[in-house]
Amino acid sequence: MSRQSVIQVLLILGTLGVAWRLLVGSGQRTQAVRRIGLLLLAALAIYSIIDPSGTWTRIARWFGIGRGADLILYGLVVAFLGFVVTTYKRFRAMETRYTRLARRIALDEARPAAEHARSTGSPDTLSAELPPSPSVKTSDAD
Repeated sequence: MSRQSVIQVLLILGTLGVAWRLLVGSGQRTQAVRRIGLLLLAALAIYSIIDPSGTWTRIARWFGIGRGADLILYGLVVAFLGFVVTTYKRFRAMETRYTRLARRIALDEARPAAEHARSTGSPDTLSAELPPSPSVKTSDAD
């Protein structure tokens, strides 16, 4: 197995590992892993600023990659994938919370069935257009 195929396998495994870990975990442990990853990335960035010329190129050549810049790019692609997956999970969780909140508000502001039956004469029929409740602004009702 050539060195280039070794790095390809490692990058694929790293990408799959990041994606799996971020999709499965959502607790304090995952948050701690993310923080440690961020600290490692910051340390590597500082080291790259201090010694930009030789170290990354030597590491890249050991893995079978031509330049250190390419190795850094591959690492950033894996980190970006982790960011995208994390952002997607947060967005979905926020969407779920907003949906639950909207349902709760709708239930809280709904008229009781007995009051509805008195106003329409029948519990099975709905009255015509009801004005929005005082707590809902006209612009929010859209």
